[in-house]
Amino acid sequence: MAALLEVMGLTRRFGSLTALDQLSFNVSAGQVVGFLGPNGAGKTTTMRAIFGLTDLESGRVRWNGADVDSPLRRRFGYMPEERGLYPGMRIADQLIYIGRLHGMSMDAAHQATHEWLDRLGLNDRANDKVESLSHGNQQRVQLTAALLHGPELVILDEPLAGLDPSGIDEIGAILVEQAQAGCCVLFSSHQLDQVEDLCESVIIIDHGHLVVTGRVDDLATSGSRRLVVRVEGDRTGAWASDVEGVTLSEVTGGEVRLILDEHVDTDVVLEAARRTGRVSEFVMRRRRLSEVFREALQ
Repeated sequence: MAALLEVMGLTRRFGSLTALDQLSFNVSAGQVVGFLGPNGAGKTTTMRAIFGLTDLESGRVRWNGADVDSPLRRRFGYMPEERGLYPGMRIADQLIYIGRLHGMSMDAAHQATHEWLDRLGLNDRANDKVESLSHGNQQRVQLTAALLHGPELVILDEPLAGLDPSGIDEIGAILVEQAQAGCCVLFSSHQLDQVEDLCESVIIIDHGHLVVTGRVDDLATSGSRRLVVRVEGDRTGAWASDVEGVTLSEVTGGEVRLILDEHVDTDVVLEAARRTGRVSEFVMRRRRLSEVFREALQ
């Protein structure tokens, strides 16, 4: 049976603010899972709770049926959103040090450090200080710190933030590779298009409690029909407001995404679009993750 992370009834309060409200979910190994929610939803507090970095009023975190304790956490990897590196320390030295904290031998930590730095194109910077690196390369070092000891579970808080497209592709490929090798991968991001490309499943929370969880494909094909329309010269989709049973979901670069009630005839929608201008695209599509996200929070 695949390894399993169980978050069970987590409650955390900061004064009058309830950051986590009986939050429960499971994450299986072998897949990349997106952990989503608006700012202040409780994502970072949840991640910190898994690593014992914040006190809880109630709840448990279990890994493969056992309560998570310090020895188990040494088998996990964590990449915080805020930089967790020593800026004035040499890159290789601190990665080896982190590997040793996870129980690796000196030789194993040294080998893993240089294998990862080589893969990420940073071996020639091994003796440089972290503060001398660009933001993207600091992200790569931070990722290495989370992965070099071969964790069973890796949790990453906004690992794609501030990266250029090539950096996003590179780190995304590593996360997928880790999951395919049997690791349990959970990461948060506000870049929902990237989450949709990378993740097999998502967990969406708001105000500290679960609102939606499921496979991306299942969520994308559930709910009302989705229609994408592009009318030349139209950038707002305002024409759709006159069609009964049609709700404007998104407008991106002239692409108008509509939600259709069950009774709506698509021919009626097409005629309304044609009255606005030449229709260059008119096709049924699955729900995008951004739509799933917004509708979950309504």
